[in-house]
Amino acid sequence: MRYTDIAIIGGGLAGSTAAAMLGRAGISAVLIDPHRDYPPDFRVEKISGDTQVELFRRTGFAESVLRQTTFAGENWIARFGRLLDKSPSHQFGFHYHSFVNAIRAEIPGSVETICAKALSISTSTERQKVTLSNDETVSARLVVLANGLNVGLRHQLGLQREIISAGHSISVGFNMVPVGRPSFDFPALTYFSERPSDRIPYLTLFPIGTRMRANLFVYRAADDPWLRELRRAPVTTLNAALPRLKRITGAFDVSDDVKIRPVDLYVHSAVRQAGLVLVGDAFATSCPVAGTGTDKVFTDVERLCNVHIPAWLATDGMDAGKIAAFYDDPVKRDCDAWSAAKAFDFREVSISTSPYWAAQRWARFTAWSAQGLLRRLGRQFRLEPNFLGHSSSSSSSSSSSLSSSST
Repeated sequence: MRYTDIAIIGGGLAGSTAAAMLGRAGISAVLIDPHRDYPPDFRVEKISGDTQVELFRRTGFAESVLRQTTFAGENWIARFGRLLDKSPSHQFGFHYHSFVNAIRAEIPGSVETICAKALSISTSTERQKVTLSNDETVSARLVVLANGLNVGLRHQLGLQREIISAGHSISVGFNMVPVGRPSFDFPALTYFSERPSDRIPYLTLFPIGTRMRANLFVYRAADDPWLRELRRAPVTTLNAALPRLKRITGAFDVSDDVKIRPVDLYVHSAVRQAGLVLVGDAFATSCPVAGTGTDKVFTDVERLCNVHIPAWLATDGMDAGKIAAFYDDPVKRDCDAWSAAKAFDFREVSISTSPYWAAQRWARFTAWSAQGLLRRLGRQFRLEPNFLGHSSSSSSSSSSSLSSSST
């Protein structure tokens, strides 16, 4: 029997971040995951925007991890084959497993990683018992369930999964290379759909190392023949769906296998149980199209590790009343509600043919065009406006300091 204060089950983004934060705070914890090194997995491949980066910085180890990513300080925005804006950005591209393993490297030696599967959990108001596949048992005051989409333990614990939107979206990942020239003209690109009937909200291109990574998002059924065609002939299928994309990218090819990941939106209920808390996808999924997944993970883990766990450990017991404070946390609740609303709004503005959403699409197109025009005028007159709330000099310095150490 191993004894600890916190047993974290699942060593993905949420679990590894929690283990690093708790270890740095001097809180006794163990991380339970079958893999010593996190294996390749098609999941989150970038964080972007001031909010996500700031949330990650609250973990206390963001700077060292971000140096192992690829920074893009400018993002081109385009639609209908027309460049709308060259917007300053804070984008950090990475392969998910590399990002998670970089976070694992920040876990202090005081936090042991146990390479095993959690087979069962028994809970109480005092201590929890986790039985592992290596015949060991862990006794902890609190179990943090951070095992993503795995459902076995949740069924055993009586947690109920409510499907909010089955087959809500599909994420597609591949590497794109220019044909007949060494590189693309843009540092990063977001290209929005030309027609709602294509059921494509946007394609985003961003660098990971020396390669240009593509994430394509679609609203289709998982068995749609279009996806089979995309996997079989990606260039032809993309050119048919986004016929004016080549005006921005030039001729291109797809250099590796196409990865496809369907996403259901769900949330778990009956979670207010003694001695157990769910974070990240283990609690509720988000839509990758909306780009809120890392916001939810970092918000969950930051509130849990910086606010709630220290308070819970300060007094005896781990009853359901304590656990409820995490789910009722106003910061967490606001983030969850915002993420869910954005998932449905993005779907409607991308594929709905109603007059309201058609007007929304054109309003966004007009706003991007106007912002791009103002930015070009500002640069012409040396004003360098930055609509992200930073001066151009600070944006440039961020680019130089991080890109020099990117992998």
